[in-house]
Amino acid sequence: MIREPYTYAILRYRHDAIAGEQINIGVILYAPKSGYLGSKFKKALSRITKVFPTASGSALRHDIRQIERAFAKITKNGQTNDLLSRDMNALSFGHKVVAADDSSLVWSEMGAGVTADPDKTLENLHQRFIGQYDEETVHRRADSDIWKPFRDKLLERKIEGIFKKKVIRSPRNEVEFEHAWKNGKWHCIQPLSFDLTTEEGVQDKAARWVGTLVGLSKGTENFKTYFLVGEPTDKKMLPAYKRALEFLHDAPLDPEIIPESEMDNLADRLADKIHASH
Repeated sequence: MIREPYTYAILRYRHDAIAGEQINIGVILYAPKSGYLGSKFKKALSRITKVFPTASGSALRHDIRQIERAFAKITKNGQTNDLLSRDMNALSFGHKVVAADDSSLVWSEMGAGVTADPDKTLENLHQRFIGQYDEETVHRRADSDIWKPFRDKLLERKIEGIFKKKVIRSPRNEVEFEHAWKNGKWHCIQPLSFDLTTEEGVQDKAARWVGTLVGLSKGTENFKTYFLVGEPTDKKMLPAYKRALEFLHDAPLDPEIIPESEMDNLADRLADKIHASH
């Protein structure tokens, strides 16, 4: 197993040069003996825009594509194998593509080591400095995603047309329910997705709706609220989800909590009410 020396440098996004806050977005590795120049950059930029909400994800994505092409061109043109390149290092190649100036993209200090597999070492460096901090992309269900399968249940029973928007008012609050039906009193169905990423988010969403019902309880309109709830994808959030449902159960106006697994039962009950009223 032949090992050869290499150097590497980390490319960082710097949102504010004065504040100095930076996020690693890519790594390059140069092994002069084999003429290897490799680069690997962040593809998902959600962490950057989450930390820096005013950052332009599209502009940064464009810059990264340009940088990738530039390094590929250097390799394609054989610039890593000529005699002059033997005195180069990762940082000097990096400055050929991203100059050392006051822009938002800056290079780290250079690191070095030895490797028998530059490709694998590049992958390891990327995982160490960049990949491990990337959040896994998971689809989180919105409230509308909880309503869609219930709407299908209503369609099966041919009662989807009964619902309309209804604004419930009180001296302290005003709320528009998207899905309401009047049969003596208003029946307002509110889908709630608790497919959130933090326990605080789950609790806060429940608290907002409890507060909403507290405000509406000061009014005179006769209505009933049904919360059609969807549980978190992340099973670690289930204890917080159960506490949130207990909180909703204790809200004023006696709301009914229906887990999404019981939406068939709710659709049947509504169908029975509708047929009995005709």
